[in-house]
Amino acid sequence: MFHPDTQFLIDHWTSLAGRPESRGGIPNRADVEPDALGLRLPRAFVARRTGEDAIIRLAGSWIEGFHGEALKGHSLLSLWRAASRPLVSTALTQTVREGRPVVVVALAGAIATQIEVTLLPLRGPSGEPDRLLGLYAPAATLTLATDEPRLLTARVSIGVGEAARAPLSLAALHGRRIA
Repeated sequence: MFHPDTQFLIDHWTSLAGRPESRGGIPNRADVEPDALGLRLPRAFVARRTGEDAIIRLAGSWIEGFHGEALKGHSLLSLWRAASRPLVSTALTQTVREGRPVVVVALAGAIATQIEVTLLPLRGPSGEPDRLLGLYAPAATLTLATDEPRLLTARVSIGVGEAARAPLSLAALHGRRIA
């Protein structure tokens, strides 16, 4: 069972993905209305995918306060401990490849407060699924000491719902593999 804010965002994204104009089950970035997020907006972010990583384009005030700095232009992977980056990178790829939400369950702070980081694929202006909508949903009030590290520790990532896009498979034509 997810945090109520995580579930809200997944349900909101799913309703956008079900619209006729959402190609391949992935909504357009322009279809996301920030006001629909309500009080969750300070814990939301938008990033642009760049290969195995993503660059933050916009981060809410809660996220920037948590990490202790403005995040525009920062690598999304830089917000995670080095040991967590392969798991998060795989989650970034999975959400776009499968066209569905992925939730990374993480720990934050010295007292290891659980936090869910939701990743949702969006289509950018080019029509390619190169944008991500994300949300931090802490399980409890999260207060960090000023000298405490601000990096997240990923524990597990979970794909939510059915994959909207068919998995890649090999095809053969006259005995030659073509795809």
